[in-house]
Amino acid sequence: MRKISLRKVCRQDAEELIKANTENRLYHAPWVQPFITQEGFDTWFDEQMSGANIGFIARDPDTGSITGVTHLSQIFMRGFQNAYLSYYGMIRFAGHGLMTKAVRLTVQAAFNDVGLHRLEANIQPENMKSIALVRRLGFRNEGFSPRYLRINGEWRDHERWALLRDER
Repeated sequence: MRKISLRKVCRQDAEELIKANTENRLYHAPWVQPFITQEGFDTWFDEQMSGANIGFIARDPDTGSITGVTHLSQIFMRGFQNAYLSYYGMIRFAGHGLMTKAVRLTVQAAFNDVGLHRLEANIQPENMKSIALVRRLGFRNEGFSPRYLRINGEWRDHERWALLRDER
């Protein structure tokens, strides 16, 4: 069974992550629009320093290759203790369950290390692979939001999937 390693993103990941995102641009295009330039990485990385976001890199421990990226954003503590979960994988590793493992580790970090009560993943209804992934991890569908997020210049409908700490 293949394993993955997951750690917080660091500046040294820039070149390899830009290359991976560029090579996978068509694979990502319908669902996400990750950065493909140094400027884009710098902007994204600087957001990770705000305390309201945590970006993770998933790697194949045998080769060191990036298998995907997971991200906790808009982390809010106090009475809400919530964050938004996003993720994307690299086509070379598609279909091997590695993103399920990466997201599972991210969920564990969100609940155990960050101390969150709730995670929400917003997924376009046509993205059946992503919906299947969150279902495998116990997320439940909480509703539908028309024209919820702007991706590739268009407002896209999304389903809202959530998981509570005590539900996993």
